[in-house]
Amino acid sequence: MVLCNLKTEGFRCLTALEFTPGEGLNVIAGDNAQGKTSILEAILFAATSKSHRTTREAELVQYGRPGFRVHASGQRNSRSVTVDATWWQGEKRFKVNGVAQGKVSDILGKMPVVFFSPEDVALVRGSAAVRRKFLDMEISQLEPAYLRALQQYRTALKQRNELLKQNGREPALLDAWDEQLIRHGRVLVERRNAFIKELGCAAVAAYETIASQEPFTLRYLPDVSPDQDHARVLTQYRERDRSQGLTNRGPHRDDFELTVSGKPARHFASQGQQRTAALALKLAELKLVCERIGEYPVFMLDDVLSELDAKRSERLFQAIPQTVQCLVTTTAMTAPAAPSGVHCTCFHIRSGTLAPA
Repeated sequence: MVLCNLKTEGFRCLTALEFTPGEGLNVIAGDNAQGKTSILEAILFAATSKSHRTTREAELVQYGRPGFRVHASGQRNSRSVTVDATWWQGEKRFKVNGVAQGKVSDILGKMPVVFFSPEDVALVRGSAAVRRKFLDMEISQLEPAYLRALQQYRTALKQRNELLKQNGREPALLDAWDEQLIRHGRVLVERRNAFIKELGCAAVAAYETIASQEPFTLRYLPDVSPDQDHARVLTQYRERDRSQGLTNRGPHRDDFELTVSGKPARHFASQGQQRTAALALKLAELKLVCERIGEYPVFMLDDVLSELDAKRSERLFQAIPQTVQCLVTTTAMTAPAAPSGVHCTCFHIRSGTLAPA
């Protein structure tokens, strides 16, 4: 996947922006609060319908404007693809190759990207909910069947919780929602388990490339393991669920654990190690997406160098395959050293205006 052009109107602090990146390494430099991150955020929104910084699209709108538009065009498997994302007066709409999408989720996977931001350190030290969100987003982009199962599981969970809040005194109805949770939850657990195994192998290799002698592992922690009877677990917790008005057990409580040198990275790793672990996950994701779709996605790295020493920074760029289109933001006025054979295109941004450096 290669991003050929990005245009924005009314998005964050960006002026009527037009960005044409090169196929290799692209460095966007500028001081803080000038719009560097907003460029990557606009690409992410076009690709996934989500922002990494907010769940409220109104916060993406430039002050005083009624909405925003983002147009992204690229080449995927040698075919042109365009995505038009619009949020106008409270309505969010998407078009892919000029065709309106019935559901926002329909755009997932049309323009594959992998995005790293400083907030992604929460994948290591944050809550289980952050890690589940990561799993759900990444697997959904690769497997439509997983996305359908996830949506159906969430619907069943919501309905079951509503019934529990009404004291849940209708066993037949609870049994029906339990059946839905078990059926769709089985798909989630199976695919998460397989994905973590694949991701773990690639992440271990990526971490070792960047950090050398520090052993790294990744382990899936299902709330209800595959060898447990999910129906029995739900039955055992039914009275507690009724008293609390929520479903205590199931894939919506899943997690995964990262360790560095045999210790949980969440509690014992340094900031540099935690950032390296998060980067290893993203590099692993890059590899997995390529294996699934036959080409690398666009790789976006926001402020990636701020907490990595010079050696880890150099190893990071060596770990990125040369055929990947990479977009990097930095406050440094000198571009990071590109690996041999990789063309580097530099841009500078000030007050929302982008120009070649």
